[in-house]
Amino acid sequence: MPATQFAADRLLLFGATGDLSRRKLLPSLCALDADGLLSDELRIIGTARSDLDDAGFRNMAREAMEEFLPADRRGSMAGFLNRLSYQTLDASTLDGFDALAAKVEDAGEKGADGGIAIFLSTAPSLFGPTIKGLEKAGLTGDKVRMCLEKPLGSDLDSSAEINDAVASAFPEERIFRIDHYLGKETVQNLLALRFANILFEPIWNSNVIEHVQITVAETVGLEGRVGFYNDAGALRDMVQNHMLQLLALVAMEPPTSFDATAVRDEKVKVLRALRQTSASETVTGQYRAGASDGKAVPGYDEELGEASDTETFVAIKAHVDNWRWKGVPFYLRTGKRMPERVTEILVQFRCVPHSIFEGTGAGLHPNRLLIGIQPEEDITLSLMAKVPGLDEDGVRLREVPLAITMPDAFAEAQRRIAYERLLLDLIKGDQTLFVRRDEVEAQWQWIDHIRAEWEKQGKKPQTYMAGTWGPSGAVALTERDGVSWHE
Repeated sequence: MPATQFAADRLLLFGATGDLSRRKLLPSLCALDADGLLSDELRIIGTARSDLDDAGFRNMAREAMEEFLPADRRGSMAGFLNRLSYQTLDASTLDGFDALAAKVEDAGEKGADGGIAIFLSTAPSLFGPTIKGLEKAGLTGDKVRMCLEKPLGSDLDSSAEINDAVASAFPEERIFRIDHYLGKETVQNLLALRFANILFEPIWNSNVIEHVQITVAETVGLEGRVGFYNDAGALRDMVQNHMLQLLALVAMEPPTSFDATAVRDEKVKVLRALRQTSASETVTGQYRAGASDGKAVPGYDEELGEASDTETFVAIKAHVDNWRWKGVPFYLRTGKRMPERVTEILVQFRCVPHSIFEGTGAGLHPNRLLIGIQPEEDITLSLMAKVPGLDEDGVRLREVPLAITMPDAFAEAQRRIAYERLLLDLIKGDQTLFVRRDEVEAQWQWIDHIRAEWEKQGKKPQTYMAGTWGPSGAVALTERDGVSWHE
């Protein structure tokens, strides 16, 4: 096994008492343990400012599993909890890193040939000090890999500063940048759909596809993220990472293999081919008081406690300027306080070039491929079919869905948390579903240009009522091209 692909026998979690750890990381690791996917040797060391000992951390982990992990997925909880230990650490100073290194060393099997995987889930301001502390304590060697949780900066310059700090101690082949959307089953299935079925690839281009829509809608508001979200906004929080990764997977060329380098090489080509977007091709919005899930909810300004120009909604008409996609618009839409929680990709095909059913009242519609990512994981291909029976006016056609609901198609398969896949790949050393630095920088270059255009034009968010699909400008963005959002 190459030195960069060693299997880790220790996993060090920074921010181990935080919300992400409690909701996602610890439950995911427990579920992997229950399924026998973690080696017996793996030990998990948590660290954070919270003053806990091993027993206190295990109690916290037990409570997290009982709250966020279904009982049938917990397995032998006692066995999992025995993997856990804890070391209190203030990562803003160098003091304490030597004690952390000793804890990590003690957790390893004597004479074992494993390595260390580090998951860094802290404020970006602590990335630099943490790297220095790890270097000082000898925790950056050849058998140590680093995983970074977003946000990785707020623009290209701040992102480069973070990446430079990490790169000073870890080479790119040992840096794993998380985008948890890449751990979702249906996102990965998009690759299988495109490249494991011969029928799609010949038509996956501007000759047959009219446009693509990508929607990431949330029903929630700020939900305790006031400080972060008001500084970030929808463009940085959702478009820069999740939505651009989905776009890249839809638009990428076939990689030579399902290999980390091959897959990411093709994604970055798409990101670099994105045309710089003008202010007229974007719409921003901010929700006002309305209703969500049948309950009255306050507006963004009321939740925040002050007026703000931060966008909670953004719609963009994007273009990928390459041979395959020239002239095909990609409509991106994301927002908070939408009518429903949904993440989906709609591929709209062109109409048939000539209809033999004209004059029959057949009602011909173009085919559509709808890929549902959340809350339901499914794939639906809409086809035209004849309505059974006899009709004096001739043939009648109707749109018929060919639907694959993943939980039904694979009833024996366990529905997993996205972090399960990513944590397992981190431990094993597979970078395929992680984001490379040149991808991040290409994403930020495109986003920074949009924000610069907004500032240049003095663009302010339009208001929309909570519980609706965003401001009226988002409808106009597509309808001037004869396109309607899928809802």
